[in-house]
Amino acid sequence: MSEPASISLGIASRYASALFDLAKDDKALKALETDTAALSETLAASAELRDVIASPVISREDQGRAIAAIGAKLGLNPLTANTLALMADKRRLFVLPQFLTALGDLIATEKGEVTAEVTAARALSAAQSKQLAETLKARVGKTVKLKTTVDESLIGGLVVKLGSTMIDTSVKAKLAALQNAMKEVG
Repeated sequence: MSEPASISLGIASRYASALFDLAKDDKALKALETDTAALSETLAASAELRDVIASPVISREDQGRAIAAIGAKLGLNPLTANTLALMADKRRLFVLPQFLTALGDLIATEKGEVTAEVTAARALSAAQSKQLAETLKARVGKTVKLKTTVDESLIGGLVVKLGSTMIDTSVKAKLAALQNAMKEVG
C-alpha cells in the first residue's frame, strides 16, 4: 500500500471508529448503518459529489455546505451529520469512501457478519444467493452478506472472495489451468 493511501486509511479509520463508538454509546447503530448505506449509494451515484470531496480547489465552507445539504436531504442522524461537518471543517472529506468502508466493517463486525464478494457468470437467483450465503455461513460460522457482481467472461461458475480466501470455480479458471497443464506436457 502506498504511503498516501495508508495515511488516508488511517484518517478514515480514526473518524469511523470515533463515530461508531459515539453511535454505540447512544444506541444509534441502526441509524448509523442506514446512514452509511445511504451515503455509500449517494457517493457511488454522484460524480459531482466525488468531485466536491476530492477537490482541493473547493473551499472548506463550500464543502461543508454541500455535505450539510446532502445530510439534510438524506435525513442523516445528527451524529453522522456532525461528523461529516467536522470532516469538512478539517478538510478531510477526501477520505469519505474509506470512511464509509471502515464504518461498514465496524458495523458488520458488531453484528457478527462478514461480506463475501461474489462474481458470477450470470446473475444469481434469490434461491441461489440464499443457498450460497447459507453454505458460506456454515463454513465461517458467521452471517454472510453477499456483494454480487456479474462478469460474463467467466463463462460459468463463481469466484468467491471471503476475507483472505478466494474460491474460484469458474470455467475460465479451469480452462486456464488446463491450458497451463497442456503447455507443461509438450
